[in-house]
Amino acid sequence: MGNGNREQWASRFGFILAAAGSAVGLGNIWRFSYVAGDQGGAAFVLIYLIAIILIGYPLMVTEIAIGRKTQQSPIGAFKSLAPDTPWWLTGALGVLAAFVILSFYSVVAGWSLAYTFKAIGGFVPGLDYETIFVEHITDVFAPIFWHALFMILTLLVITAGVVKGIQRWAKILMPMLFVILIALVLRGLTLEGASAGVSFYLSPDFGEITGETFLTALGQAFFTLSLGMGVLITYGSYLPKRENVSDSAGWVIGMDTMVALLAGFAIFPAVFSLGFDPAGGVGLAFITLPAVFAEMPWGGFFGFLFFLLLSIAALTSAFSLLEVVVAWLIDEKGWDRIKASLLVGFIIFLLGLPPTLGYSLLSHVNILGMDILDTYDFISGNILLPLGGLLTSIFAGYVWKSKNVIAEANNPKGKIIFGEWYGYIIQYLLPLAIGAVLIWGIVDTFFLS
Repeated sequence: MGNGNREQWASRFGFILAAAGSAVGLGNIWRFSYVAGDQGGAAFVLIYLIAIILIGYPLMVTEIAIGRKTQQSPIGAFKSLAPDTPWWLTGALGVLAAFVILSFYSVVAGWSLAYTFKAIGGFVPGLDYETIFVEHITDVFAPIFWHALFMILTLLVITAGVVKGIQRWAKILMPMLFVILIALVLRGLTLEGASAGVSFYLSPDFGEITGETFLTALGQAFFTLSLGMGVLITYGSYLPKRENVSDSAGWVIGMDTMVALLAGFAIFPAVFSLGFDPAGGVGLAFITLPAVFAEMPWGGFFGFLFFLLLSIAALTSAFSLLEVVVAWLIDEKGWDRIKASLLVGFIIFLLGLPPTLGYSLLSHVNILGMDILDTYDFISGNILLPLGGLLTSIFAGYVWKSKNVIAEANNPKGKIIFGEWYGYIIQYLLPLAIGAVLIWGIVDTFFLS
């Protein structure tokens, strides 16, 4: 079962950094912060942490175990564990999700790259940063250029392979990410009036909690960990049999959560110190924060660091999204890595053109009541990912059986031991929780918005 010639991570540390890099993305840094801002700060953060432990961690271990057991990409993994059944479609759903997500993720990551270069020139107090952002995304050619550049950077890494590409760059970029993030935290915490932001972030107001808070926290925990998109099955398939699954997943969860929490300490103290709105929505990164940096001592330098941080986080996630589709072509179709990478990368670039142009030439196009980029985001984030996670949890609990997941997670024995409790979580808690996220996403979009 599996491929004896398959490339593997050179070390567990390499796997942890690569998987953490996949989980640490735009969702941790700007999305986590603006969602926490919208949902009342500390109360949301507390529920998010509980969701990470009860939902995120068991499902992450499940996906890594499926990959490590079969040594195959998502479609092959499900075919191997449930031959002659339609369960391979769950793997196909993950490959499709990775494909769609990267096509619009690259567009937003392109904005981060563009703003990294804008920051070199500094941010000027008093400018209308909302107008500047709108002018950038409504331009025809600039967003396409940055989208293309981001895809080229991603391709350069994936064509080099698992160890010489993904693992090598994860070892360079992830430490860089942590150093930049800590520098931004120190800057934010030392601003006058920063304590109001810290209080907002750390003092929960349980009166703010609603059913929506629970579902949003659950959704954020689910999406930030790269669950349901075939990434962890693919990365798990490169994990050597000598490495423990549950311990490795614990490290990945820990690093991912640390980045999300540190991002809040970097952003909220600065936002409150300079009198801005923490519930800035999706404009928090590209409209509110440039205005914050403009008012801050050494703001141009720290603005450059922030957008460099965003770009690095986006890149490490993009590696994993592209690898899911490339691994499928290598495993299932026997393709050469370079050929598979270039073809998939080019198709994803083309698929990303409609959302890139959705604010300019295609601004008149409205699908499901949304612009093109939001439509891509809705289909992948609200349907494909939770559906993939739901089917994976049902498969692990009832088809492959929880006892087999437990055996794989505990082989070889690690510090974190999976016991019978896992069976209850995978069979009952996960399907109910993920099903609620799936239904809520659809109801909220079409009936409550």
